[in-house]
Amino acid sequence: MKTIVRGVGHYLPEQIVTNDDLAQRVDTSDEWITQRTGIKQRHVAAENEYTSDLATKAALRAIEAAGLTPNDIDLIVLATTTPDRTFPAAATTVQRNLGIHHGAAFDIQAVCSGFVFAVATADSHLKNGLGKRALVIGAETFSRLLDWEDRTTCVLFGDGAGAMVLEAVPADQEDDRGVLSSSLRSDGDHWEKLYVDGGPSTTGTVGFVRMQGREVFRHAVGMISDVVEEAFEKADKTVEELDWFVPHQANRRIIDGAGKKLRIPSEKVVVTVDKHANTSAASVPMALSVAVEDGRIKKGDLVMIEAMGGGFTWAASLIRW
Repeated sequence: MKTIVRGVGHYLPEQIVTNDDLAQRVDTSDEWITQRTGIKQRHVAAENEYTSDLATKAALRAIEAAGLTPNDIDLIVLATTTPDRTFPAAATTVQRNLGIHHGAAFDIQAVCSGFVFAVATADSHLKNGLGKRALVIGAETFSRLLDWEDRTTCVLFGDGAGAMVLEAVPADQEDDRGVLSSSLRSDGDHWEKLYVDGGPSTTGTVGFVRMQGREVFRHAVGMISDVVEEAFEKADKTVEELDWFVPHQANRRIIDGAGKKLRIPSEKVVVTVDKHANTSAASVPMALSVAVEDGRIKKGDLVMIEAMGGGFTWAASLIRW
């Protein structure tokens, strides 16, 4: 068996916070943020809008794009760092919201790399007969983790959700479409470079995002290139064959640096960081959905997704769309 992409979808909260809006709250400016990150605005969830709400709306759009109904789904893997509650898993709340009463649903926590980890996990489950169709979601209300007095972090993040429907089919069908390879890595020695200073086992509070920005940047391009090159090698593909590079939308300088090191032309790189900011696990699926919606990514295209997040974690998957 192999897994193919049947549909994608995304959802963004209505409230938009521009750089100028932030400049009224902290000592920053549109010029400062844009020059260092490429971000112009971000979406922020409403007070009564939760991660599972965003995830459900993105999921419904992906299911509709796939030409399916919620009852066709028998596996939900939700990547998030900001679940509604410590437990149960936000994925089970999405399962309930969709009216699904069969199959399995669980969360994955790999911060910004979460969606790529979730794709690899769902791919493995489906190939091993643990489901027929999977809903893979990245959803975050990351604004709830921000110290709005810390200009080094509050300007970077936003909220949103993206979803993908994967389906298991016989390996000899659909040409070479599907998830061709994945490469997953982590190294806990780097945890202090990007973390949240709270948690139920340590402080009993949610905590805030803390980051050593220069250290994260210093490691990012090399780590991203490492897993991307391995994914190409596993699939016996080359960068010259690539149609689209869909990186984690953390920082425009990191995106440009990785693209340059990997020798990927800028016109093949999907960029949404200017409008969405860093939405952690939601970043990659939202960028995928935008590029499919506007007609850039088409059936048969070779697409590389990648991400790096706290832990550190970093990952890449190569997909024939």
